[in-house]
Amino acid sequence: MDAVGGKRDIKSLTLEELKKEMEEMGEKTFRAKQLYEWMHVKLARGYGEMTNIPGSLRERCEERYAYTSVRQVRLQESARDGTKKFLFELADGNTVESVWMKYKHGNSVCISSQVGCRMGCAFCASTLDGLERSLLPSEMLDQVYMITRLTGERVSNVVVMGMGEPLDNYDNLIRFLHLLTDENGLHISQRSLTVSTCGLVPQMRRLAEEGLQITLALSLHATTDEKRREMMPVARRYCLEELMEACAYYRERTGRRVTFEYSLAEGVNDSSREAEALAGLAGPLDCHVNLIPVNPVEERGFRASTGERVLAFKNKLEKNGINVTIRREMGGDIDGACGQLRRKALR
Repeated sequence: MDAVGGKRDIKSLTLEELKKEMEEMGEKTFRAKQLYEWMHVKLARGYGEMTNIPGSLRERCEERYAYTSVRQVRLQESARDGTKKFLFELADGNTVESVWMKYKHGNSVCISSQVGCRMGCAFCASTLDGLERSLLPSEMLDQVYMITRLTGERVSNVVVMGMGEPLDNYDNLIRFLHLLTDENGLHISQRSLTVSTCGLVPQMRRLAEEGLQITLALSLHATTDEKRREMMPVARRYCLEELMEACAYYRERTGRRVTFEYSLAEGVNDSSREAEALAGLAGPLDCHVNLIPVNPVEERGFRASTGERVLAFKNKLEKNGINVTIRREMGGDIDGACGQLRRKALR
């Protein structure tokens, strides 16, 4: 678990691992609890803020461990709904996007799991420049921590649905989930976490075995293998039958209902026939369907379905007994689609 410069990444360590590190340094183990609290409860931006840690220990930690603290380089705030979109810079100069959304039920944050993406989905800006690298657990955590600090408000829901394919960064993702939900840290409920995937079947099955109570959201977006292959290259590796079996397995192992994310693009996947087919896929699995009018990305040429077509699609699903919501458009006036703000900054 190296960070920049080859040092161990202290913010990605569990409390038990940190205790072992302190023992190796000849320190009392209670120092581990103090350090952990500064990082994951008080959200310290560096060792200098840790006022009850002796200066000598802080200096030794500085020499021995990398300390992840992302830096805000750009902020866009929606005049419509107060959604905030952050561009954060990492230690190596790479940038990632995170979004803060205010709902009646609490504050939700959408974070990135990679710098860029290699999945190549045809409607997404994140993938246009390919994958730069995966994020460390600490770099995922610090997006949540920085937004908490900057807004002064507690985050109650976290969605790993920003830049990147979370299950393509599997081990770091699992460690991040455990740290975020740890009772000694921010202690966000596992049931308040959602992880999105474009459909990496082996990792979906692995995730089912982790003993977590998170929500799995599958980016489906099409109801036939042929159409899905056009929109999502990953569909060339895993067919719909395999995907549906993986969703059933996740439901069986965790007791958690899978969500189907379905981006509606005008004239592409928003017909009555496709709504009927989607009901046929979601019904046997008792899946929730989340309809998303596609975010326009200038390089891609997709247009969002009209409000009328979105409602007709929703009604068709409901008539077939499917639990369905239309995702409220948040931040549409501030480069709302994943990867747009980063691309603008890169240009």
